[in-house]
Amino acid sequence: MQDDFAWYELCTDNPEAAADFYSKVVGWTVRKSSVPGLDYTELWTEDRPVAGVMTLPPEEMPPFPLWFGYITVNDVDTKAAEVAAAGGNIYRGPEDIPKIGRFAVVTDPQNAVFMLFKPVGEPPPPLAMMQAGLVGWHELHSSDWQQGFAFYERMFGWSKDIAHEMGPIGTYQLFKASGLPIGGMLTDGQAHRPYWLYYFVVDDIDAGLQRVQKHGGTLLHGPNEVPGGAWVINAKDPQGGLFALVGMRKA
Repeated sequence: MQDDFAWYELCTDNPEAAADFYSKVVGWTVRKSSVPGLDYTELWTEDRPVAGVMTLPPEEMPPFPLWFGYITVNDVDTKAAEVAAAGGNIYRGPEDIPKIGRFAVVTDPQNAVFMLFKPVGEPPPPLAMMQAGLVGWHELHSSDWQQGFAFYERMFGWSKDIAHEMGPIGTYQLFKASGLPIGGMLTDGQAHRPYWLYYFVVDDIDAGLQRVQKHGGTLLHGPNEVPGGAWVINAKDPQGGLFALVGMRKA
C-alpha cells in the first residue's frame, strides 16, 4: 500500500543466528534470497516473504542490531529530497536493487531511521494486519512525538487516531495510513536515540514469550494488555536487536 510500511529488515552481526531465532519465535520460514550475488536471508509466512536479515560491511553497520521499516513511495529520489528539505537526513542516497526496486536510507528530523522504497512491478495484495507472522504494529519512539508526527503527516499523509494518556509516559498517539490504524508514537526520554519498534504477530502471547526466553532472547517489558484485548511484550534478540510481539492470551 502506498505511503505505508511494506518490508522490514534486520541488520545484525550474525544473520544466520538471528534468522534462526526469529523463525523459532515468530514461526517464519527461512530462505536464502534467489537474487544472484545477493547474500540475503528472507523470512517467509505462508506464500510470501515478510522480512529480511543481512549484515553490512563494518563501516556501514549500525552500532547495534537494528530493525528497519521500508515505506513505499511513488518516487524515491523526489521523496528523499523532500525528507531532507523537511529536516530529515539522507544516510544512503537512492539506488537500485536489481529486479527488486529502488530504495534510500533516511531519518526523520529526530533521527529515527527508516527506508524509502519503490518496488519493481505490482506488490502482492496486503494480508490482514493482525495475522500471525505479519507485522501488526509500528511504534515510533521519538524525542518529540508531536514534531515527529508533523513530519510523517507531511511526508506520507498519515493522520491522527485516538490518543491515550499514559501517566508518566505521557501521550501515546495512534496514527493511520490510508485511513487504517497502523501504529503509535510517543516521546521516549529513556531511548538511547529515536527509533522505530516493530510488533510481530503471534497466536499466543504467552507461548511467544516462552519461545523468546527459550531461544536466548530477553524480556524487557510485559506482557501488557492493550486496547482491543491483545497483549504485547517488548524484548531483545540474542544479538541485541529490539523487537516486540503482539497477540491474544489463550490461557
